[in-house]
Amino acid sequence: MFQILIAATLVVAVADWSAVALGNRRAELVLKPLTMVVLIGAALSMTDTEPAVARWWVVAALVMSLAGDVFLMLEERFFVPGLGSFLVAHLLYIVAFLTMGIDGTPFVLGAAAVAVAIRLIGVKLVQGAAEQDRTLALAVTAYILVISLMVAFAVGTTRWWVIIGAVLFYVSDACIGWSRFVGEFPQHRLAIITTYHLGQVALVLGLLGVA
Repeated sequence: MFQILIAATLVVAVADWSAVALGNRRAELVLKPLTMVVLIGAALSMTDTEPAVARWWVVAALVMSLAGDVFLMLEERFFVPGLGSFLVAHLLYIVAFLTMGIDGTPFVLGAAAVAVAIRLIGVKLVQGAAEQDRTLALAVTAYILVISLMVAFAVGTTRWWVIIGAVLFYVSDACIGWSRFVGEFPQHRLAIITTYHLGQVALVLGLLGVA
């Protein structure tokens, strides 16, 4: 059942990517949340997760991600609630990673890598947000710190699927921040959605315990 639901997740995700590429907003409103609903079903269907408790933290993170998706698809005034939902999702992912076990040296290396990313990209995003709203800049700063910690802890698990998923999620959010606070770039919406969905799928696959 798990393999079938993962395959179904990818099918719906590809349909959503096509809707984004074609500018079919109505289809996006259905397919984007549907992708996460099917992925949550896939995570719930897993019976051989390692450790078992990690699955429930990941499911909780997926549910908060789904809430974030819904908020961000609504009006502009729901951007901060959407940001907050994803911030909680990253905290839940961190707890999941802690239950998997963290290796100190990889964690430090991951932290160093995200520190460089914050210096190169994060600072510009916060500056761009501050030009729009100082309160928003504070929210963006908190979000960047939390998702960066999530990536560092993901590296600390030494599980390749988890690391790949966290990095793809990081790239997706960096694309969102750049296009929103610095400047749009060609096919930015397609880049955001593909890396986001593939990242979430990889994080679920990380529950299999394959190093």
